[in-house]
Amino acid sequence: MRTTTRGKRAVAAGAAACAAAVLITAPTGAAATERDLDAHHSQHLRWQPCAAESDGDAAGRALAAAGAQCAEVTVPLDHSDPHGPTLTVAISRLPATSAGERIGALLMNPGGPAGTGLDMPVQVAGSLGEDLAGRYDLIGFDPRGVGRSTPVDCGWPVGSGIFGPGPDRGSYLRHAAAQWELAERCRATEGEVLPYLTTRNTARDMDVIRHALGERRISYLGYSYGSYLGEVYTQLFPGRTDRVVLDGVIHPGRYTPTLLRGTEAANEAALAEWADWAAQRQDRYGLGATGQEVRDVVDTIRAAAERAPLRVGAHTVDAHTVPLLLFSGIGSGVDASRDRLATSVGLLARAAAGEQVTPDPDFAEELTYLTTGAGSAYGSAQMAIICGDVAARRGVDAYWQDIERARAVHPFAGPLANNITPCEFWDEPLEAPTVLDNDIPALLVAATGDPRTPYEGTVEMREEWPASRLLTLEGAAHHAVYGEYGSACVDDLVNDYLRTGALPADDLSCPA
Repeated sequence: MRTTTRGKRAVAAGAAACAAAVLITAPTGAAATERDLDAHHSQHLRWQPCAAESDGDAAGRALAAAGAQCAEVTVPLDHSDPHGPTLTVAISRLPATSAGERIGALLMNPGGPAGTGLDMPVQVAGSLGEDLAGRYDLIGFDPRGVGRSTPVDCGWPVGSGIFGPGPDRGSYLRHAAAQWELAERCRATEGEVLPYLTTRNTARDMDVIRHALGERRISYLGYSYGSYLGEVYTQLFPGRTDRVVLDGVIHPGRYTPTLLRGTEAANEAALAEWADWAAQRQDRYGLGATGQEVRDVVDTIRAAAERAPLRVGAHTVDAHTVPLLLFSGIGSGVDASRDRLATSVGLLARAAAGEQVTPDPDFAEELTYLTTGAGSAYGSAQMAIICGDVAARRGVDAYWQDIERARAVHPFAGPLANNITPCEFWDEPLEAPTVLDNDIPALLVAATGDPRTPYEGTVEMREEWPASRLLTLEGAAHHAVYGEYGSACVDDLVNDYLRTGALPADDLSCPA
């Protein structure tokens, strides 16, 4: 999951860590042939205005203002049964304007899982620049189960399946029971579709989109989890990609129900870097004059929440939610994100001291999203995808043992990164995990201090894909770089590849 300016909820940032090599198997039924899918592949797309009737449709209005249109693509619920029940996948298109120099279609995914990507053409067009953006049909989409596509919503009272475990075994066991309840709610409300809300089926949907667009091959830009989706697509549909950019790369072997396991050291380092940044601005935030003093404030907030829930405006946050709020805030190394975290930490510190505090609108929205049913659709869709992809069932005690070991070494990031999720109580996936055994030309983009998808996983991907090239942002604690961090060096090199189709001769790096 990804915390960026592309509208991803900060609270979702926890869900973007994973990565390795994989093999793809067919669904439980007999695999469908291309002929079986002809009706889906040849469907006529009805392009319409993207803006909805509601006043809150900011994404639709932005798409409409940019000249984009939207359509719905019909896909099988189960791709091994193409004549059975169907879902719709919402897509958007910002058409190429340089008809004589058109390169093709660029399909995009923002991460998550369960990130909405319908508005990505507007955002990515700004990163590409007017000339290059005009050479592509920019295609956004909401994956199955998400947003304007046929949605799922398990009716959760919270907006995430990722939380801190609490300070002791008793709080952990109560939390594990709550995770079981989340899984049961999904089973009761969305049980018929849950088995098919998987990355593999989203990749299959992508190929239906490719056919419906009339493209022989598509280019692809995927951030964070979107990099894993792109990897799965290349495995299922070899030879159907043109230019591929994977940013914030997940190595398939690290893709597990405990998505953040393995990111502990990077997150501890990101916290320290943010604390030093905040200390240099003591006059503004008042959190401490040194990095250690700022980290002490964070520890004080965590300890207070472990004793009793903290009141922040209309919301209460406790030993399970406070770690996620803090963790989510360090996913980005840009000043605007660091400012938001410093402001929120200041409010939490005052709440921990017993003061009455009122969050600003952005923090209030984040709290609402996390602690109420307002975020249910996102949280339940995210867990449905992760749990539908990879089996769990390690045992409740096994997680607690991992939590305690991690807490001793990485007290800030370790407990949350190793905590139990609803996947422990999910039904077994219909398909085995994806094993990646191809080698395609792709540009891999990563920051050395990425706190969500560890840089070493990207290096592994580079080694396993010799035809790829690695573009590294040196010395940045940031997740998802292209068009997000503000590195002209990275942005120009990615655009050069998207413009020419020629990968650099060697791996390259840019300074933070």
